[in-house]
Amino acid sequence: MEEAGQVWWWSAVRLAVVGAAVGLVLYLVDRLVDATTRRLSVTAGTVPQVLRGCRKPILAVAACGLLLAAMPWVRAPGGVGHLLVLATIGSCGWLAARAAALVLDGAVRLAVRRRDAAWAGRARTQAGLLGRILQAAIALLALAAMLMTFPAVRVVGTSLLASAGLVGVVAGIAAQSALSNLFAGIQMAFGDLARIGDVVVVGGEWGTVEEITLTAVVIATWDQRRIVMPMSYFAGRPFENWSRRSDRITGTALLHLDHSTPVGLLREEFESYLAKNPRWDGEGSALQVVDTTPSTLVVRALATAANAGDAFELRCDLREHLVGFLREHHPYALPRVAVTAAPGERRDERTDERTGQGERAGGRTGQGERTGAEQRTGAEG
Repeated sequence: MEEAGQVWWWSAVRLAVVGAAVGLVLYLVDRLVDATTRRLSVTAGTVPQVLRGCRKPILAVAACGLLLAAMPWVRAPGGVGHLLVLATIGSCGWLAARAAALVLDGAVRLAVRRRDAAWAGRARTQAGLLGRILQAAIALLALAAMLMTFPAVRVVGTSLLASAGLVGVVAGIAAQSALSNLFAGIQMAFGDLARIGDVVVVGGEWGTVEEITLTAVVIATWDQRRIVMPMSYFAGRPFENWSRRSDRITGTALLHLDHSTPVGLLREEFESYLAKNPRWDGEGSALQVVDTTPSTLVVRALATAANAGDAFELRCDLREHLVGFLREHHPYALPRVAVTAAPGERRDERTDERTGQGERAGGRTGQGERTGAEQRTGAEG
């Protein structure tokens, strides 16, 4: 017992000495690398950024590797070595996930430097989704590698691999919804169906794609609400994407006016006002009578704008200005609800009625006069 205690004590002392030495060496190396990267940051910006981003996981991997290399000299119990193996696997997974994130971030920065909003949004969407998939895969592999270091779990893992077909079927049925969302997300990102920052209309709601995760899409609406839609919705149903290829869009304003509206004067006022409106991009415009009803004319005023927000504001401006112009200069052009017959038609009907009544009354009067005269003549005779 005493010899075992002395062996354990000397192992603890050696482990402490090795840990202190490893910590000191890594601290000096870290200071040296940091000073070198600061000097190289002027000429080479990519390498220093990668080293700084992977600084902590690299130090963790190096520390675990040095301690594992010193284990034969330390002669520590097997449990300490097993813990170091687990720590090494976890550190390697951390380093791999961090490196993948940095590579994807570099790709996004290159896309943004092209100053193409559509390409930048596509790169951010694909990089974000791919980064989440890689992080989940790396975490799963690291956890599996840690579990396989235990003999009991290794036996269970071997038996599971032997029945992989049954396990795959059961897992596929249990995770059908999650897997469908995952594959729908991959299809959405790499099929370029929608990107972060795109203006979309989903389920009758207008908004901007704010975030795309592995299972859902977050849409920020114009009134500051957040709509969380499952990823499978976008893969299985139609939706409107107003900025997939270009942000330019045409805004349309409909006006219901009276049939007596001076459309030519209204078109001149429309063109004059549109030329002075800063939201119009100058690409296209038109004012047309697109339909008629028994009581109104349907006039459509359309104009192009640089994006959906400007198009909405331009539609409101056009509608307000044209209605104000008609109310001030041509009030008869505004629609009215007819509750009586037109004035001209009513006057004619009354004239006809009065004429007919006069004729009928005259006829009756003449007949009465003749009848009375005849009666008087007969009496006199």
